[in-house]
Amino acid sequence: MTQDELKALVGQAALDYVVPGEIVGVGTGSTVNKFIDELGLIKDRIAGAVSSSEASTRRLLALGIPVFDANEVGELAVYIDGADEIDPRGYLIKGGGAALTREKIVAAQARRFVCIADESKLVDALGQFPLPVEVIPMAAQRISRQFEKMNGQATLRLKDGKPLVTDNGQHILDVRGLLILDPLGFESEVNQWPGVVTVGVFAHQKADVCLIGTADGLRTLSY
Repeated sequence: MTQDELKALVGQAALDYVVPGEIVGVGTGSTVNKFIDELGLIKDRIAGAVSSSEASTRRLLALGIPVFDANEVGELAVYIDGADEIDPRGYLIKGGGAALTREKIVAAQARRFVCIADESKLVDALGQFPLPVEVIPMAAQRISRQFEKMNGQATLRLKDGKPLVTDNGQHILDVRGLLILDPLGFESEVNQWPGVVTVGVFAHQKADVCLIGTADGLRTLSY
């Protein structure tokens, strides 16, 4: 199966975790786009969605799915999103699509986080994928120097030759060279640095279930 077919496989499988009549938390990215397309086929069975990005919101609305502000709703039954890396405990690196802050907010609002990905995202330890960190622009250089003390190399993410601006109006640092063996401790520490909006380690909001597309079909991992 191609990677696109694997994404479609897990996007469809995620429908089994959608609670009829409820509002669904929806993430961001190419794999989630497959899920959104599938969700459009059952839109009459759900109350709507809370979205983690402007891009996902546009796709949901185009399919006729109502999108609610997170402040308008209470606890969500489930949040469906992808990942850039998944370790054996369900800890994740996310943020390749620059939506990590809103993704973490919606994940924290949900009782259950179902991660959908292909098997290339499975790793023994987090850190091979450059770690995204959303930062307030005036703090970027100082935060980069703090990562240097951890043997990490931080670079400002660019788009069309200019600093990428997130949906929240901030910038992204991508940090290479890290080996994150204690995701909970790492996330807690970096989130305390002044100027950090969100670090792309999802340990406190880890996955409860991962639906993994493999060459042999669907693999379900529970944590």
